Amino acid sequence: MTLSRPQTQPRRWSLPLPAGRSLALDGRSGRSRVMGIVNVTPDSFSDGGDHLDPGRAVDHALRLAAEGADLLDLGAESTRPAGSTYGAGAAEVSADEEWRRLAPVLTELRRQTDLPLSVDTRKGEVAQRALDAGADLVNDVSCLADGELAAVVAAADCPLVLMHSRGDAATMQRLAAYGDVAAEVRDELAAALARAAAAGIDRERVILDPGLGFAKVGDDNFRLLARLDVLAALGRPLLVGASRKSFLGRASGVDEPARRVAASVAAALWASRTGAAVVRVHDVAPTVQALAVLRHLAEAAPEAEADPGTKAAVAPPVLQVAPGLEGTP
Repeated sequence: MTLSRPQTQPRRWSLPLPAGRSLALDGRSGRSRVMGIVNVTPDSFSDGGDHLDPGRAVDHALRLAAEGADLLDLGAESTRPAGSTYGAGAAEVSADEEWRRLAPVLTELRRQTDLPLSVDTRKGEVAQRALDAGADLVNDVSCLADGELAAVVAAADCPLVLMHSRGDAATMQRLAAYGDVAAEVRDELAAALARAAAAGIDRERVILDPGLGFAKVGDDNFRLLARLDVLAALGRPLLVGASRKSFLGRASGVDEPARRVAASVAAALWASRTGAAVVRVHDVAPTVQALAVLRHLAEAAPEAEADPGTKAAVAPPVLQVAPGLEGTP
């Protein structure tokens, strides 16, 4: 397997936010922004029900901020896929129910913190309400399946995360058939960028997410992580969310999602080492600590970062994909 190497010309971006703020992103090793996950759901795969109460969700989010999160991602509808791991997958909820869960958490967090707040939603109606209530960006796992969401984002001129997937929660894992997973995901994300542009969304506002675990099974996820440079060629910052996912559990032999912290940190370090501008995680404190060490290591060997001829001295070891990973996200 050919693995990604650090980009020889790291890209940097600045995405405008409301109230004169901006979100600076950097693809250099160890400089990834940490997005803390706040699931206000009863059925998310790892922490469903833990923060369904608005007060607990706000406390959790503020704790992630204190641990060093650079931005927070609030989700009120689970999108876990159907399959051998999660059974029938997540049930879709109405826009009204999604907003009922989300509104008190978003409103209180906007009152208490200036951190960028992302809303993880597929629905234009929810996105509009969230932006009106103070959200800064929209994280769309459906890649603009809802035309209303595209119109809302274009009108707001806010940052948008487009995540690669295929189908929906019930069908996506049956659609996970690839010849070259990195090339196909790149091409499908390029098509999503084109759809966004056609809807009036500024390309310079878009962040791309490879969608690990979404219409990806087993070693698809490792192959994609190993070749983030293919996606970086699209010229947009990359957000990588591997945290606690089942493909890490199978590789590490850990069944319980909440115990996959070390595996998740390893994946976040790899992603940061190979160009991710944002890593989306449940476990902020250990990720922040590990990235700080990685950043110092990168700064201690600047010639290795800059000179392609010396990369071998600091490149990560060859990734060995464990056998038997096929067939699960």
